[in-house]
Amino acid sequence: MAEPFHGTDLYNIDGLLSDDERLVRDNVARWVDDRFLPVIRDHHRNGTFPTEMSKELGEMGLLGTSLKGYGCPGLSAVTYGLAMEELERGDSGLRSFCSVQGSLAMYPIWAYGNERQKERFLPKMASGELIGCFGLTEPDYGSDPGGMITKAVKDGDHYVLSGEKLWITNGSVSDLAIVWAKVGGNEAANIRGFIVEKGSKGFSTYDVEGKFSLRASVTSGLVFDEVRVPAANLLEGVSGLKGPLGCLNQARYGIAWGAVGAGIACYKAALDYSKERIQFGKPIASFQLVQDKLAEMISRIVQAQLLVLQLGRLKDAGKHKPVQVSLAKRNNVRMALEIARTAREVLGANGIADEYPVFRHMTNLESVYTYEGTHDIHTLIIGREVTGIAAFE
Repeated sequence: MAEPFHGTDLYNIDGLLSDDERLVRDNVARWVDDRFLPVIRDHHRNGTFPTEMSKELGEMGLLGTSLKGYGCPGLSAVTYGLAMEELERGDSGLRSFCSVQGSLAMYPIWAYGNERQKERFLPKMASGELIGCFGLTEPDYGSDPGGMITKAVKDGDHYVLSGEKLWITNGSVSDLAIVWAKVGGNEAANIRGFIVEKGSKGFSTYDVEGKFSLRASVTSGLVFDEVRVPAANLLEGVSGLKGPLGCLNQARYGIAWGAVGAGIACYKAALDYSKERIQFGKPIASFQLVQDKLAEMISRIVQAQLLVLQLGRLKDAGKHKPVQVSLAKRNNVRMALEIARTAREVLGANGIADEYPVFRHMTNLESVYTYEGTHDIHTLIIGREVTGIAAFE
């Protein structure tokens, strides 16, 4: 059996995959190596994302990968996860672009939209012709989305949206935004989803400045100044927090896989460096303390790989639970962040230079640790599951 491109299959996990799953993973790995890695350093330095690659991502079936119909590939959850692992091996910003497009912008239209909305938007989003974003988080409401103050007032055959969203991936480069707002009252049960199209009067965006994390990703604020949205753009199939949380659960699944890719990139950088760096007349890989770090890193990667593979199999069988996604996201992001920090130690002073990917991944993972449910929120979700007692209500 051929070794995967990233060369970390210490446990023959490759043998647990189907030929089709390996084919997709390896194709994505080649693309990341050939097309993305050569340009990521400049984009990270400049704080930009290569949006021109969106159509290439669409051609590979990486936008709405596991959705069926309307131009979407309809591949398995495991295949999707393997693709996200390879994309985040490149950069968290690359995986975030695809996660937001597929899980947070396309999925709500696919799951909660009507046929007209699906046929109008999904094929062009799957091809990368249209880019979408997800407007839930507000300046004052992150972990408590039910407290949002963005509102929508019915006015004839339109809704009038007022409010602001913040920390929105893809925001300023999107052609449409899935925006969550309260209709008819301040209770969370009144939250509804809307498709807000670029160019709508009163709808503006701005980019977040001064980021030290996810620099190769577009992060924006969305402003709604009495934006008139056609009632035809309401997502009729869901109300309350069930809508946005259902989307987030899809995205968290991809994050759990993606974090493995970031951990692999840092581990490989540390492994290769330790074999080449000569100190005291021999490579530092020959020292016990360095081998201890490498052994711990690969052990954590294997555990995380097995965790998401089982989660993916459960998801494909329709048997997974939200708490399992929380456990995987919590475990794997922490794993990747700890590996990045350890890899930085192995590289010494070189660990902070962007000649190597370690510090870039480490700063990215600080954001991944927080978004799509903070580490602490997922801890409480798991705690509620095992005790039957909610500590946050």
